[in-house]
Amino acid sequence: MMKNLVIARRYAKALLLIGKEDGNTETYRDELAGFSELVEREKSLEQAINNPLYNGDERKKVLESVLEKSGFSRIMEAFLTLLFDKGRFIYLSSINDLYQKLADELKGISRASLVSATELSSETVDKIRATLSEKTGKDIILDVEKDPGLIGGIVTRIGDLVLDGSIKTQLLNMRESLKRGEGV
Repeated sequence: MMKNLVIARRYAKALLLIGKEDGNTETYRDELAGFSELVEREKSLEQAINNPLYNGDERKKVLESVLEKSGFSRIMEAFLTLLFDKGRFIYLSSINDLYQKLADELKGISRASLVSATELSSETVDKIRATLSEKTGKDIILDVEKDPGLIGGIVTRIGDLVLDGSIKTQLLNMRESLKRGEGV
């Protein structure tokens, strides 16, 4: 698994460097995301390109015909063809995920997820976004989800940092304290 990430990061960084040089970071972001989503959605396409049981030349023809119709930039076509030629096309999804993160960092954007037990008002979400933005010094894109299983409170995740303010977790922590005989 670690090797996959190393490989994916190498390709994502290479594409980002090209984007920095030619000013097309965002174009590549959209193209890569679009193609990655297409391949994930269309399992038969994914098989036609990745399945080693099919002839390599035939698989490459499938990729080239899809790229011809895509209207992508020459760089993206070359990038996706290179992935295929190097036997790295199976890492497309991971490369896309990492590229999206790197492109965000370049723009000073951080993505965070917010899970709450109940529906939050847009004002509350905006306040949380502003607070996270203040604390990190970055613009925050917040993905908001509802999970009634939390009982109450919220769980926020930015990268590897998890801020768990859910009542469920507080109750579990309280239970652990009681088990250890600590006063709550």
